[in-house]
Order: sequence, then structure tokens, then C-alpha cells
Amino acid sequence: MKKDIHPTYYTDAQVTCACGNSWTTGSTRKKITTEVCSNCHPFFTGQQQRLIDIEGQVDRFYKKLQARQSFADQQKAREDARTSPDKLIAELELGNRPTASLEKAGMTTVGQIIDKLAEGEAGLLAIEGFGRKSMIDLKKKLRTLGYDLPAAADEITV
Repeated sequence: MKKDIHPTYYTDAQVTCACGNSWTTGSTRKKITTEVCSNCHPFFTGQQQRLIDIEGQVDRFYKKLQARQSFADQQKAREDARTSPDKLIAELELGNRPTASLEKAGMTTVGQIIDKLAEGEAGLLAIEGFGRKSMIDLKKKLRTLGYDLPAAADEITV
């Protein structure tokens, strides 16, 4: 063995924990400080609910969890706004003539159109300036946006 290459070994090294507990052991350092010991660690104390957060890991996790929840809430709000029965007919972009004829007939929201479709296609086809092509485009647009059309709307009347 080479001489003078080994560190000094202290048989009476003092170990101190952040909770105040201290004990003596052998080490190459005279004083040792720790943040967790067997007296305060949740595994040894049985307090599994207590979380040890040395570097803010728990806070970062909760921040990510909160960000995910707010993103999910925003997505749901966007989806609800997309299929709202209070949505204006002008936002459907059907064209000038079908939109104007529906508004002239007193229908301004998607909810009113869906109610009229529940009675059958004939009610909408009776509106002046609103024909079969406009009906097909309207149904296609409503289905694309995620609206559930009534069963009577699928019946084809000539």
C-alpha cells in the first residue's frame, strides 16, 4: 500500500439531520449534515402522506397537472361553443342566398333550424329561396360541426 494517499478516517464523525436528530459514526469527514434520516423519513415513520420536496419536484408536478386540467377545460369549452344551439346561421357560411332566406323566415340560430328539421325537411324546403341544394349543404355543415340531427331530418321528401 502507498503511504499518504488515503484520507483521514474519523471514528467519531458527527452526523446531524435537518429534523434535529444527531448520531456518531465513522467517516472520512468530521461533520456530516443530511436532510432526511430514519427518524423523519416517511417510509420509516409510516406517514406516507407527507411528501419530501427537496428541489420543488412536487410543485412542478402539481403545476403540470394544473396546466393539463386548464387545457382540458379550454378544449371542452371550445367544443361546447362549437356545437352550441345559440350559434348564428351566418357563422355556418352557407352562402348569401340560403342565409338571407332563413333569416327572412325568422330563423337566426342553429337551434331553430334543428327544431325545424325535427318536424321534417318539408318545413325548411317550404321557405322561399331555400332549396334542395341548400338543404344538403346545411345538413353536411351541421354534421361536420358535430351537431346531432334529428331522425326526421334523414327522411327524404320530394
